[in-house]
Amino acid sequence: MLKEFKAFAMRGNVIDLAIGVIIGGAFGKIVSSLIEHVITPLMLKPALEAAHLTQLEELTILGGVKYGSFLSAVINFVIIAFVLFLIVKGVNSMKKKEEAKPTVPVEPPADIKLLTEIRDLLKK
Repeated sequence: MLKEFKAFAMRGNVIDLAIGVIIGGAFGKIVSSLIEHVITPLMLKPALEAAHLTQLEELTILGGVKYGSFLSAVINFVIIAFVLFLIVKGVNSMKKKEEAKPTVPVEPPADIKLLTEIRDLLKK
């Protein structure tokens, strides 16, 4: 059973998945910081100043319902989804460029050419 577990754990797919999760976590922190500290403040600064607020989370309604936190989460989600869309679109376009490379037809060897000519002559 230990041998089987070791074979399973050391498979390429499991290790690739683990690396992907770790890199994804680190990348998630970068994207979150970009959204929270750069993009959202730049986009919302005029609206927040008009509402006399410093942060979106301070928005309240009916005397205490903080809908600003929910609104902030929705905006963060939309921005993250759009950034990921752009990344996937870029990666896909790079893959298409690789696939679009024309393949040069391989010329058959001399003996195959000769056999093809003989076949064609016999057909006539």
